[in-house]
Amino acid sequence: MMTTVELPLWLFVLIVLFAAVTFASHFLFPSVRWFFRRRLERAVAQLNERLTRPIEPFKLALRHDMIQRLIYDPEVSEAIVRHAAQHDVPENVAFEQARRYAREIVPSFSAFTYFSFGARVARWLATAIYNVRTGLNNDQQIQSADPNATVVFVMNHRSNMDYVLVTYLAAQASALSYAVGEWARVWPLSRLIKSMGAYFIRRRSRGALYSAVLARYVRMATEGGVTQAIFPEGGLSVNGKLMPLKKGLLSYVVEGYDPEKRDVVFVPVAINYDRVLEDRVLIAADARGDRRFGVSITVVMAAILRLLWQWATRRYRKFGTASVVFGPPVSLAALGDDVELDHLAETLRDRIQDVMPVPFVPLLCRLFLMSPDPIADLDLVHEVKAAMPPKRGTRPPLLNQDLRDRILRALTDMEVRGMVRQVSGTWVMQAEEEALFRFYANSIDDLYPDSITIGDAARAKS
Repeated sequence: MMTTVELPLWLFVLIVLFAAVTFASHFLFPSVRWFFRRRLERAVAQLNERLTRPIEPFKLALRHDMIQRLIYDPEVSEAIVRHAAQHDVPENVAFEQARRYAREIVPSFSAFTYFSFGARVARWLATAIYNVRTGLNNDQQIQSADPNATVVFVMNHRSNMDYVLVTYLAAQASALSYAVGEWARVWPLSRLIKSMGAYFIRRRSRGALYSAVLARYVRMATEGGVTQAIFPEGGLSVNGKLMPLKKGLLSYVVEGYDPEKRDVVFVPVAINYDRVLEDRVLIAADARGDRRFGVSITVVMAAILRLLWQWATRRYRKFGTASVVFGPPVSLAALGDDVELDHLAETLRDRIQDVMPVPFVPLLCRLFLMSPDPIADLDLVHEVKAAMPPKRGTRPPLLNQDLRDRILRALTDMEVRGMVRQVSGTWVMQAEEEALFRFYANSIDDLYPDSITIGDAARAKS
């Protein structure tokens, strides 16, 4: 027993390392995890005291636990059995496929990442690029919802900046869980987005098993009270118009609704811009008739460097106004037990359109398209007031001096972009930029009885 044993140095070091790892995993790591978990729980409790809609325990659950709960759910288990039978594969193979889908969908929310990093970056980025304007009743629309209800923000999709804007504006109310597409499944962006509570959805190649896993996750999140944000148009609007709402995610929420449990309240959100960052990319996609948004990283980096140079030389100008307005909420409990999905989608679309912001660039674009003659500088205020939508939409204030200053600011931005030019005290539309004018005018076109796109549709048919 007392015999000396000689070991090579490398083997001795390896044994010590194994012993250290074993000690840490059994004694040290659990204590450290417990210590930080307790601190995190206290921080979340303090955070919930100032949020209008506190973070629900479902959102704070460990990602591994949520994946296990999802793949062993009875509805998902039935879908696994059906998938195995239909595709003639063993059930364990179908189970592993469902597990991969669950790992792809389920986020790993971090309250620290969301509020200490994400919300602050969103605020800085939004206010650095735009003059952000909100509806007068935005806070009241959220506060009017039942405190125990699940809130789902339903938004039109104009730009990828929509995520940034709404994250910034809703940060005082709650942490939003976004449904994002394949564009965000790029490392390390995917890790950041998952830690912000977003969940990925596939736009293509969605089989029955994938749909079952996604649908069950959405229902579980809804039942758990998670505040969600969805873009039911199914992607960015390539022509600027508010498109018909697709019913995929809406159907998952409605079909899993139990009137005896938590209510679901949809908050319509209308977003509009003086300048959409991706406008020319979207116009090109619309002209081709596809949704391939091919932008090279070289072009993006060149644009960022150009903006940084403008900022460093004090020549930087913001991209005009970005407006976000919340419309009157729609409660599933108020609609009764038999909710018609088509009626719900139409109601939400109408409420988004009813409060659609009217920034000055889209308004001026419509004015130039409706009256292609040059507009005299002295007539600007009168012409813009006359061009305001008659009843719907969220219009800017109409105080004469403020109005004239904002109109001139918008025209100057359009002049810098080569959309208009000044000639002998008048403003003239540049004909070669007509597609750009229509893209912005389309964002408010539904607010008027006379559409500027009627002529386009007639020409397309002929």
